[in-house]
Amino acid sequence: MWFIGFLFHEMAFGLLSVFLPLYITGSLGGSLTDVGIMIALANFVAVPFSFLWGYLCDKKRRYRIFILLSFSAITVLLFLFSLTDIIIVLTAVYSAIAIFHVAHEAPKNVLISESYSRTEWKRGFSSYEALTELGWLAGLLLGFALFSYGFSGTSIILIIVLLSLIAFLASLLLVKDPRLIFERRLVSIERTLDFAHRGLSIASQALDGMQIKEDLRRENVSIFCAGLLLFSLVTAMLFTPLPVFFKNLGLSNGFVFGLMAFSTTGAILGYVLAGRRAQQLDGRTVVKRANLARSALSLLFISTVVWGFSFFTLALSIAALMIMGVAYGFFLISTLLLSMELIPEGKAGLFNALIGLGGASGCFLGAYTAENYGFPILFIVVSIGFFLSYIAFKTYAK
Repeated sequence: MWFIGFLFHEMAFGLLSVFLPLYITGSLGGSLTDVGIMIALANFVAVPFSFLWGYLCDKKRRYRIFILLSFSAITVLLFLFSLTDIIIVLTAVYSAIAIFHVAHEAPKNVLISESYSRTEWKRGFSSYEALTELGWLAGLLLGFALFSYGFSGTSIILIIVLLSLIAFLASLLLVKDPRLIFERRLVSIERTLDFAHRGLSIASQALDGMQIKEDLRRENVSIFCAGLLLFSLVTAMLFTPLPVFFKNLGLSNGFVFGLMAFSTTGAILGYVLAGRRAQQLDGRTVVKRANLARSALSLLFISTVVWGFSFFTLALSIAALMIMGVAYGFFLISTLLLSMELIPEGKAGLFNALIGLGGASGCFLGAYTAENYGFPILFIVVSIGFFLSYIAFKTYAK
């Protein structure tokens, strides 16, 4: 039940995610690079705060207060967002929003991991992500309806403010701190004991003159983090300018919202399937396959440029968005689970910091590449990036 506030929060940001580039390049007369700089700067500023919020919530062992701080501050800042149309001021306010947006991420991950046993972590994360992704989808569909009925940019921002306020009030009533906080610590102890057991087993086999087939090496956390960072970077490179790509094809703002909703629908399906198959899925295999799928699917968007916009190329784009969404759902659940195992207590913000750093770089690079070199080059670069991420996840556990 405590997820309900997050549903409205994601609804607000689902609406904002597509509205922002359309608003900046349309109503305010800005460029795609302006959009990239705004989102990139906000994400860069938020990176150190991801570490800070994660450290503080683990140190204080209090999580509810950081979630409420996040949602209340975002509500106030979004209202300020509606009071100006100066791009430089909007960039400063959006950066402040990003700082408080990451305040709820680490506490939320810890609450989920402490609310479920280790064997139920994947199911818990899947349930949360599926529900909140429904909120994101609802935000996109709301955007489609608002643009269809001719709502102004300021009116849409005020609706986003209202959704954020509802998220705060719902969390104030429903979110509680766990009475006992020990599950992640138990997992860390289990992993250490398992490593020691494997070491003794290998030593025993060697003393008995038996052939040793087992590898004792631990997972390389640095390579895992590099793969996560790269995946986040190329994802942002692709999806930040993508609404403008569809807009340039002559589609209406409402239709662009509708197209982007297919990616969110795919992600919801991915979360549901990941939850149902939680016990059968190997997270290491899932993240590799997700990167390969996204690498191939990124190239499908080039068909719209090469063959022109038609029903066939539209169908290819929709298929690519849907399948990429499914792949993302599986990827996020698997990496969340792996990160809770690999990242020690006290560094809960590292996962979100890496996502934020990759997203910050990708927002600018995606917008800059699309505007200066064209969308086909962007899609090729993104495809290569996903493949490099695949290589990182393939090697980190060897």
